[in-house]
Amino acid sequence: MSRSQNSPGGVRSKSLASYLNDENVRAIIYQIIVIGLVILAGWYLISNTLENLERQNISTGYGFLDREASFEISESMIEYSAQSSYSQALIVGLLNTVKVSLMGIILCTILGTIFGIARLSSNWIVRKLATVYIEFFRNIPVLLQLFFWYALIPNAFPHPRDAIELLPGVLLTNRGLYTPVPVAHHAFEIMGIVAILAIIGIIFLKRWAKKRQDATGQPFPVALVGTAVFFGSVFIAYLAGGAPTVLDVPELRGFNIQGGNNVSPEFLAVLIGLSVYTSAYVAEVVRSGIQAVPHGQWEAADSLGLKRSVALRKIILPQSMRVAIPPLTNQYLNLTKNSSLAVAVGYPDLVSISNTTMNQTGQAIEAISIFMSIYLGLSLITSLFMNWFNKKMALVER
Repeated sequence: MSRSQNSPGGVRSKSLASYLNDENVRAIIYQIIVIGLVILAGWYLISNTLENLERQNISTGYGFLDREASFEISESMIEYSAQSSYSQALIVGLLNTVKVSLMGIILCTILGTIFGIARLSSNWIVRKLATVYIEFFRNIPVLLQLFFWYALIPNAFPHPRDAIELLPGVLLTNRGLYTPVPVAHHAFEIMGIVAILAIIGIIFLKRWAKKRQDATGQPFPVALVGTAVFFGSVFIAYLAGGAPTVLDVPELRGFNIQGGNNVSPEFLAVLIGLSVYTSAYVAEVVRSGIQAVPHGQWEAADSLGLKRSVALRKIILPQSMRVAIPPLTNQYLNLTKNSSLAVAVGYPDLVSISNTTMNQTGQAIEAISIFMSIYLGLSLITSLFMNWFNKKMALVER
């Protein structure tokens, strides 16, 4: 036996070589090196940026969020004035972004489902019209579509003096859609609390009905009973709260309409533009999901004597959703991120208010980091919800 093998140094060198030949050990070492390089690069960029900002006498940090914003916002879902802080202004922008994104997701899903099904219609005219709709709107940049709708709405509808009364108290003008709203009353707070409790109760009812059906085989009308419980409990809360009936009705005062709730042309342009553009992609997702369902499912439905519409609603669409949910998630994320283009038509979303904040305070890095972090959070929340929904819809293997 050689001396090098007997010596402690020889044993250590052999042990070190064996460790380095291990793929798992090498993988860990490589990851540590990469993480170290990333941290080093980040430290260099941050320290260099702070040094340059200090040299130019530009303050850093997020202390500006507590200062007075000193600018108005045309649309707000919460109380806001020019005397409010920058942080409150950013909250207004966040809520406006969430509002247009959620409504856009709902609307594009409805439109996309309709045109996706129409794309497979046996009627030649319906099928071709759906194809034209899809190919037309998805091949025009979304920013141009926002400009188009924003230019169309003010010119397509009359001035406030000649407002179109769609329903009693509902007025349509080139300055937006005006609708009556209930005057604030404590009964509405009670109704909101009761509605939340009713939803929780319906969730437990659904779980109980599933266990009952698994045990006895007898179905329970959860949808019917749940709907009755929800609206019945909310109506009882409305009556218990005093049944308020006073409405703030919009009416012409001077040269403009005052009162009620106003849906601005900017909001309508963003909502319609994003919804129509995204619905063209959603339609293709729905179409591919339906075509992914084996044709034998249609034949089985026909053999049972089910109507085509019933088979589509009860058998085909539920199965197609399992295929369509992952690409639908991508489209919902795209719509949420595309909402940042609302600044181009003057809608006060998060980016618009952040730009104003950045211009007034001069703290560009902080302002940009805030709305980047918020958009990242919105995307992650959307992804988590859709992943959860995808697991709920997935087939359970036995």
